[in-house]
Amino acid sequence: MPLSQTNLAWDVLLDLGQPADGPLHERVKQALRGAIRDGRIGVGHALPPSRKLAADLGCSRWAVTEAYSQLTAEGYLEARTGSATRVRWSSDQAPDERRSSSGQSPMPRFDLAPGLPDLRAFPRRRWADAVRSQATTVAFNELGYPPPDGHIRLRRLLAEYLRRSRGTAATPHDVILCTSVTEGVRRICHALRADGITAIGCEEPGWTRLREVVLAAGLTAVPIRTDNSGLRVDELANQVGLRAVLTTPAHQFPRGTVLVPERRAALLRWARHVDGVILEDDYDAEFRYDRRPVGTVQGMDPSRVILLKSLSKMLSPALGIGWIVAPPRWTDYLRGANPPGSQPPTLDQLAFATLLESGAYDRHLRACRQRYRTRRDALIGALGDHLPGTPVSGIAAGLHLVLRLPDTVDTAAVAAAAAARSVRVADLAAYHATEDYADHGLVLGYGNLADRAVDEAVRQLSAAIRDSR
Repeated sequence: MPLSQTNLAWDVLLDLGQPADGPLHERVKQALRGAIRDGRIGVGHALPPSRKLAADLGCSRWAVTEAYSQLTAEGYLEARTGSATRVRWSSDQAPDERRSSSGQSPMPRFDLAPGLPDLRAFPRRRWADAVRSQATTVAFNELGYPPPDGHIRLRRLLAEYLRRSRGTAATPHDVILCTSVTEGVRRICHALRADGITAIGCEEPGWTRLREVVLAAGLTAVPIRTDNSGLRVDELANQVGLRAVLTTPAHQFPRGTVLVPERRAALLRWARHVDGVILEDDYDAEFRYDRRPVGTVQGMDPSRVILLKSLSKMLSPALGIGWIVAPPRWTDYLRGANPPGSQPPTLDQLAFATLLESGAYDRHLRACRQRYRTRRDALIGALGDHLPGTPVSGIAAGLHLVLRLPDTVDTAAVAAAAAARSVRVADLAAYHATEDYADHGLVLGYGNLADRAVDEAVRQLSAAIRDSR
């Protein structure tokens, strides 16, 4: 049935705020939720296709599909196969139907989206004990603003840990504390601009949020393709004037590949030739299940690589602890670009230092590796049972894999139909900056998926795929 023009909500004014207000997909979600709650978009009205709204807002399609999926899971929208995404929320609903009792947006029943570790496994007691211990013993003069590069005790322990576990060449002076990899990239982008670098090569496909940070800093994000061997280093040479690249060598997101040795060497040769810099996001490096993790590229040439990491996949993103390991050329600027209040709290830094020093952090990672390996095997088994013949790709590592789907399947429609079944998944195509090379499939995360829910989650996903054909 054709849509009535009176039921179309394609031209509603949405205020996305400023980049400082949060990630773009969150701002799109909040703008849509606000328009629904204040009545500018009424119940039953059809929202524009994700591709059209992304073009209208000048943002990535991923930001829109992610916002649609979350609002569907929250009950504001409904997605039906062969029909537009429509508003289901109205102001006469009871308050408990609109928001969970905790005041937070309700989580989907089955969280198969990438980006989170197992939040149930967070070491609450060890963390609480570490914070309590530091709160009662720390010197009073350390309770002020943290130093611009972080507490020296944690920087010293991190330098030692990274040398031991990741083959990183670092001294405490090279380590700078930040709140996340996103914040670290933002800070580095401003340092690059100050040095005359105006563009950064970004993996294609890759984390949309990091591309948004690059663009928000006023730099050009140049798509560099990836394949089964990682970043296509040969494409860097074709970009005249390009002197910086952001890459995930240990476990590429979202393809799940690893940068092979010959390309690692070629990447460093390129950086030396153009007097450039490599931003190495050490993504998912600790979680390798078929062999020991590969070391960092930074350890091969610390003068050309800036290493970034955070605890968001290791412990929890709620901690807001990350770090940058940079060569001397960049450290002074990065410290100066870190004003008071933008560092992790001192007590949290010292609590994490306690976990490192006691070995509790290493034990936590070992337990997580076993848990994620078992869960990944269970997920692959369930996919084989409910979606036989559907290929899965990505090395045995990290917290996600890629489910390949036939070209005839509308993956955006599958993601919306899955959200209607309270299953959160990610459309692989949405992580591309350009549709010229877009992959076809879904990115399935299993970090925050309960073990007992794996089979039912895949069964519901299979039904969503079947409904979308």
